[in-house]
Amino acid sequence: MEEEKENKNENFNMMIPGAIMVAGVIIAGAVIYSSGSIPSTPAADRGQAAAPSGAIENIKPVTGDDHIRGSIDAPVIIVEFSDLECPFCKRFHATMQQIVDSYDGQVSWVYRHLPLTSIHSKAVAEAEATECAAALGGNDAFWAYIDRIFEVTPSNNGLDLDHLPQIAESVGLDAVKFQECFDERRYKDAVQADLEDAANSGGRGTPYSIVIAANGTKSVIPGAFPYESVKEIVDAALEN
Repeated sequence: MEEEKENKNENFNMMIPGAIMVAGVIIAGAVIYSSGSIPSTPAADRGQAAAPSGAIENIKPVTGDDHIRGSIDAPVIIVEFSDLECPFCKRFHATMQQIVDSYDGQVSWVYRHLPLTSIHSKAVAEAEATECAAALGGNDAFWAYIDRIFEVTPSNNGLDLDHLPQIAESVGLDAVKFQECFDERRYKDAVQADLEDAANSGGRGTPYSIVIAANGTKSVIPGAFPYESVKEIVDAALEN
């Protein structure tokens, strides 16, 4: 009996260090979670995978045919490839609005389409809808339509496509003409062209943005970076 008791005590003592280690891991995890201090995440966790080296040089030049918020002659142009059902894009859209406003003409924003059809089945239709808005109301209508979609969509295919004509009407467009354009898919080729441009220039997820300085130097914003991070990239571009 005494020997059996000693064996049990020995086994118990051997279990203590392991239990302490497990408890330590649990406590450490709880501290990280509760404080909000987590290790830095890779670009893919911000909605975008890293771009292949050199791919950004393949981006199509910005022209007057692009959807531009600001002047085409601004010292810095940010070309964003975006998906209207992407929650990261919704977050980044507000950041880009703030960037353009705060730089007062020094930064322009070009919007191009990158609907991720494998996960967002409605994104292509919504992208085509924005092109109908542009056709009916010009550049201002395009941006008003984009802004409104991001305001109302829950993201991840949560937007009812029946609301698209209502959104058109809310930004001052003829809902009947919009519906005709949308039903006929008049701008599916334009959306496809943006998709190809994104693929050629390194876009593997959204949002994917390429910053173009006045001297032609290009850099990437691979995801939904916060305002301060984007500001650092823009400030560096303005120095080129």
